[in-house]
Amino acid sequence: MNEFFHMGGYAFYVWTSYGLALIILLWNVILPRQRQKQLLARLKRKFRQSPPQGNNQ
Repeated sequence: MNEFFHMGGYAFYVWTSYGLALIILLWNVILPRQRQKQLLARLKRKFRQSPPQGNNQ
């Protein structure tokens, strides 16, 4: 088991690569969700502030 984690002397590079890949994958999930929430909040504020548009007949 120790040899598995040691990776034949390349453990630092291998585990660093796995760590960076995990961070990037999480970033690709979390960032769009945050931006979506920000956009929805901005749109809600915009529609609350704008006066209702009535029929101009």
